[in-house]
Amino acid sequence: MSSRFLLWEEEGGSTRREMAQRLLLKRFLSLPGRCLTSQVQSFSSLSTKCTQTYVPHFTTSPISRFTEFTTVRQISTSSSRRVTFSVQNKDDFQERVIKCEVPVIVDFHAQWCGPCKILAPRLEKAVAKHEGKVLMAKVDIDDNTDLALEYEVSAVPTVLALKNGSVVDQFVGVKDDDQVEAFLNKLIGPCP
Repeated sequence: MSSRFLLWEEEGGSTRREMAQRLLLKRFLSLPGRCLTSQVQSFSSLSTKCTQTYVPHFTTSPISRFTEFTTVRQISTSSSRRVTFSVQNKDDFQERVIKCEVPVIVDFHAQWCGPCKILAPRLEKAVAKHEGKVLMAKVDIDDNTDLALEYEVSAVPTVLALKNGSVVDQFVGVKDDDQVEAFLNKLIGPCP
């Protein structure tokens, strides 16, 4: 006889279903812990390591005999700061862009703008190459109309280069990678 049959015979009062559940539980508990690790890197130099560990939580209710899983998530970030951010309002713009000691590229864009969706990844990639020597602020003109009017944005995408709170350079429309890199180099110097 198989060991499973012997166990069922020894239990006497236990039903076959309860015994099968115990065997399944025994097998499950003998497995090594399941751990999924993924490295998430955004377009900036921020690295976020996210580890998910699945911890079994067993219910003892006679109604539910299924195994539930609880997710435990540990998130750690590196010491590098985020080089691309979205501006929330005029006060946020004042604090994070105007008062910033590092030069800032401001991308005035809109969700409905096709050229904006082409230019944004190019800008983000170029800014990330400079490893914190320049930051990029993204301003949605539909959410921040007052900022768009203040900086006389008449078309999107419009990109401004601010240094010490003052506009030092700008361009309108889509640019290729080389033109974007030249724009940044003019602001902060060539990438190392």
